[in-house]
Amino acid sequence: MLQLLAIRPDGFYVDGTFGRGGHSRAILGQLGPAGRLLALDRDPDAVAVARTLEAEDSRFRIVHSPYSALGDVLAAEGVSGRVDGILLDIGVSSPQLEDPARGFAFRADGPLDMRMDPGSGVSAADWLNAADEEEIARVLWRFGEERASRRIARAIVAARAAGAIRTTTQLAGIVAGVVRGEPGRHPATRSFQAIRIHINRELDELEAVLGAARAALAAGGRLCVISFHSLEDRLVKRFLRDHSRVDPALRSLPVVPESALPDLVLLTTRAVRASDAEVLRNPRARSAVLRAAEKQK
Repeated sequence: MLQLLAIRPDGFYVDGTFGRGGHSRAILGQLGPAGRLLALDRDPDAVAVARTLEAEDSRFRIVHSPYSALGDVLAAEGVSGRVDGILLDIGVSSPQLEDPARGFAFRADGPLDMRMDPGSGVSAADWLNAADEEEIARVLWRFGEERASRRIARAIVAARAAGAIRTTTQLAGIVAGVVRGEPGRHPATRSFQAIRIHINRELDELEAVLGAARAALAAGGRLCVISFHSLEDRLVKRFLRDHSRVDPALRSLPVVPESALPDLVLLTTRAVRASDAEVLRNPRARSAVLRAAEKQK
């Protein structure tokens, strides 16, 4: 990530997903006194950690916001079109997974919440107890690619008839009663992923921030995106591809209009993945995929 961002000591950078600040601190380590880093996160726990860093380092600022609002945040900062690099580390963070109270994981009992910002939107429990069977099946199939989506949805609706589903272990048990897990994978993995993505509108958020990031970059500015599952990576790959080549429908024209020329050039012709050594140190890096591009105009 640091290599692909090619950080200038006096540059202005954005960490769109602060998390617990690992990437932000690495970027700050390469910035000089005139450099600046703006970070966003919609998780209040992440923002609380970032406030400490903000107090320690005058080059850093945190904004409590979903990254889909990146364009508005940068406009308010007066830096639209002048950003030298943007990093997006998509998906749920390790602290979110490890805190049972957040409801993202099924290995420990906790409230079925799953919201990245617990103060905003509808919890997973509220949605799951109100949605009809068809909607639940659609979410499980679309966002979890769960082949047993209809059977799981049917079981959820039947179970909630006896009482509301409120905890992570309740939901995990319902799913496990319907399908068998793959080797090394809990039967509820895909269902939890799908519900989390739906509750947080993660693909809509990603689509919005990619467009905003492209507009925010200065000429020569770079965008790096780390994703963790195929739905995210597909979206990122397609976005970078579409904005780094001429529209095929225009190729037959004698002169392609300047406005139709691509403004991104790919820095990664194929996905960059963690090395075997890194995966041994951090097994969650196994699924990480990094793609990057540079803005040309």
